Amino acid sequence: MRYLPLTPDDRKDMLDVIGAQSIDDLFQDIDPAVRLEGLVDLPTAKGELEVERALKALATRNLAAGDAPFFIGGGAYRHHIPATVDHLIQRSEFLTAYTPYQPEISQGTLQSLFEFQTQVAMLTGMEVANASMYDGSTACGEAVLMAHRLTRRKKAVLCGNLHPQYQDVVKTISQFNDTQVEVGPISVGNESAILDKVDDQTSCVVIQNPDFFGRAQDLTKIAEAVHAQGALLIVAVTEIVSLGLMKSPGSMGADIVVGEGQSLGVGLNFGGPYLGLFATRQKFVRQMPGRVCGETVDSTGKRGFVLTLSTREQHIRREKATSNICTNSGLCCLAFTIHMTLLGEAGLKRLAKLNHQTAGRLADALGKLEGVDVLTPVFFNEFTIRLPKAAAPIVDRLAENNILGGIPASRLLGADAETDNLLIVTATETNTDEDIATFVAALKETLS
Repeated sequence: MRYLPLTPDDRKDMLDVIGAQSIDDLFQDIDPAVRLEGLVDLPTAKGELEVERALKALATRNLAAGDAPFFIGGGAYRHHIPATVDHLIQRSEFLTAYTPYQPEISQGTLQSLFEFQTQVAMLTGMEVANASMYDGSTACGEAVLMAHRLTRRKKAVLCGNLHPQYQDVVKTISQFNDTQVEVGPISVGNESAILDKVDDQTSCVVIQNPDFFGRAQDLTKIAEAVHAQGALLIVAVTEIVSLGLMKSPGSMGADIVVGEGQSLGVGLNFGGPYLGLFATRQKFVRQMPGRVCGETVDSTGKRGFVLTLSTREQHIRREKATSNICTNSGLCCLAFTIHMTLLGEAGLKRLAKLNHQTAGRLADALGKLEGVDVLTPVFFNEFTIRLPKAAAPIVDRLAENNILGGIPASRLLGADAETDNLLIVTATETNTDEDIATFVAALKETLS
């Protein structure tokens, strides 16, 4: 028997207060095509042992990243996570800690977040970073809203090569803020056409680097052109390890940097939780969403940590809040910080170099296959190839042979003549020469 504490009269009274005719009215902004009709097709009751068996049977149908040659990226990357990371984050004082409302009893949590902010600021080349966001895509959406507040403009221009899911989040958030969103053309090659959409009403330009197709570029001249129009440049980084080898967004003129921190310390975990990074210039800090942990001294002069800035709806009046993000991804922040600390600056550079070298060997091997063209001349650990056939069926056939061979561009961009044959592949330090040889041989056979 289901426990439903509210009676029909209770529900009617609540709906009357907010002016809704039915509970369905509360979900009218959700596309009907993705709503469930009725109950999920599951048994109404099963014993504990039966449930365990059923879930185990379902789990065995998954092909995990560590169980096969794995070449998938697209914003979520497989990296080696030292055992120390999981050992430390599972200590009870970290694992069970709640948000640090009382600084006098939350010094450990506050210090770890302070160190996290310092690392993110240094990686991105920015002056200040917050204590994290939910993930990279929501951080990107919040950055656009921040740019609107700073410039008092309402038009955002998105690079066509920004990850499609990041674009979707920006559009979803923007529809409630009377905001104009324009998206530039999709191009595996030159992206300069985005500047044609920038005018004196543009608040920001959002560019991903390396972009969705893996192309890395110097954004300095683009930043200058954007600033000439009085707009801000937002740079999204989905693969944070790339900053161990590439110029930082801050050094290229970015005003706001957002990113996904999953690559350091946070496993793939079949889709989450992940870790949103957010950094900006000091002069913009008052409009930055989330919260900032700061360093101070106590009454005796000892070093201590506090929440320096908390411009969230939980802390201040809604009309003055910069965000309705209610918390940070604290445990994932800690995992990131531990992994980054273990690597150090020299270790991160070596890890990034190893990623690039491995991807380079993969690109060279794939480029030798008949009918396969490598389309991304400058990349970090992810690049795009054009196959002589549609990519999606090829990837499905590779998966049947226990090879996870990349992302067909058509699955995220939609199927058409331009995207059907494009395959986005990634290689990290976890890929061996044997993995590469297996992938190349299987792809050759599948294409023949």
